[in-house]
Amino acid sequence: MTDFHASAHATLIESVDQLVEHFHLAGKPRDRWRIGTEYEKVAVERATGKAAPFSGPRGIEAVLRALAERYGWEPKEEEGRTVALARGGASITLEPGGQLELSGEQCPTIHCTRTEMTTHVREIVSVGRELGLAFLGLGMQPVSRVEEIEWVPKQRYRIMAPYMAKVGTLGHRMMKQTATVQANIDYADEGDAMRKLRVGMGLSPLLNAMFANSSVSDGDLNRYMSFRGHVWTDTDVARCGLLRFAFRDGAGFADYVEWALDVPLYFILRGGRYQTAVTGTPFRRFLGEGAGGERATLDDWNLHLTTLFPEVRLKGYIELRAADSQPPERILALPALVKGVFYEADCLDAAYDLIKRWSYEDCVTLYRDVHREALHARLRGVKVLELARELYSIAEEGLRRQHALNEAGQDERLYLERVGEQLAMGRSPARVIAEKWVREWEDTRRIEQLLAYAEFQI
Repeated sequence: MTDFHASAHATLIESVDQLVEHFHLAGKPRDRWRIGTEYEKVAVERATGKAAPFSGPRGIEAVLRALAERYGWEPKEEEGRTVALARGGASITLEPGGQLELSGEQCPTIHCTRTEMTTHVREIVSVGRELGLAFLGLGMQPVSRVEEIEWVPKQRYRIMAPYMAKVGTLGHRMMKQTATVQANIDYADEGDAMRKLRVGMGLSPLLNAMFANSSVSDGDLNRYMSFRGHVWTDTDVARCGLLRFAFRDGAGFADYVEWALDVPLYFILRGGRYQTAVTGTPFRRFLGEGAGGERATLDDWNLHLTTLFPEVRLKGYIELRAADSQPPERILALPALVKGVFYEADCLDAAYDLIKRWSYEDCVTLYRDVHREALHARLRGVKVLELARELYSIAEEGLRRQHALNEAGQDERLYLERVGEQLAMGRSPARVIAEKWVREWEDTRRIEQLLAYAEFQI
């Protein structure tokens, strides 16, 4: 007989109902809704555009240590290496290739988010310049090939890397080369959450097209507008992409739970160490049978939820994950657009009207098309650009109604302006870069000019 156990004080999962209830308990009244923004920066050597190493006196670990020493961040270590920072309600973490991610505090307005972002950019740019590093607002590492990029020495990445190599051809690219900006939103109850999940899934192709920003990788144009988006399509189909059940009338939390239960585990955490006896085991089987002498706990479930990567993710709040990372002047456009659309009931309904006739299959087809064509893609004869302009107008109206003003008396529509300019031109950020690459930038200086164009600056 196997002797099952769990970590001390952990809550064992006795039934699937507990997992569904977990999402119910996360609902919040409207006056407690906040907007969260997470954004990743591609770290490169300023002289070459190649990926910054993790190790060494001019690497990413040195950046983290300098931030901790100068700006009051608390370092977080694994096996003696600094791999993350925390300060207040914010954190800085590293993706597997050293992409630097700020997970900001939950803010009532985008003005609040801007204040936090301004501070963060000033700090990282100041440190980076001293170390000969630059941080880029792009969706892909532009120069280094995946095998040239040093792995961040985190336990979880050492487990994920070989697993991803078995389930897709582009998983290591996703881990080491891609960068995103995402917006996180609250929900009131199950009905509100599933409405937002459905609309978010349907809008994912539009958001990817509007924020497509990864047309350069491995030192050249890659024939995509969002190569980052394409990379996700061949990473791990069991845990990525658009979710079929979300397009079905009457879907609820139980449907998300049932989907998540069938996704294989990467690991569980016991005593501060990641355990691999469960690797590749569907959570449903782990829940029913245990594995490696362990029983499933709520902590295991919460950790498992962080290893699922659909385009819209449920974790006690809702994450919209379709956008490529952006330069500073456009980063706040995504959370602003999401806030305007998703936090006004009429605007959410209007956004749903844009995509309600699309089947799951329609949406998957369009999503793959926008990776190559961005705003020039079409579905049923309708150009994505036209739909994106309508979505932009809906977001503007939502933000106008919310009337959150900064000290200068400006509302949050301020943060949409750069995206509005691009929609007026009919070009995604990636297409602008691709055109500059071919027509404007000198052959021998393209990387240098790309870095100057996309770099975070004070």
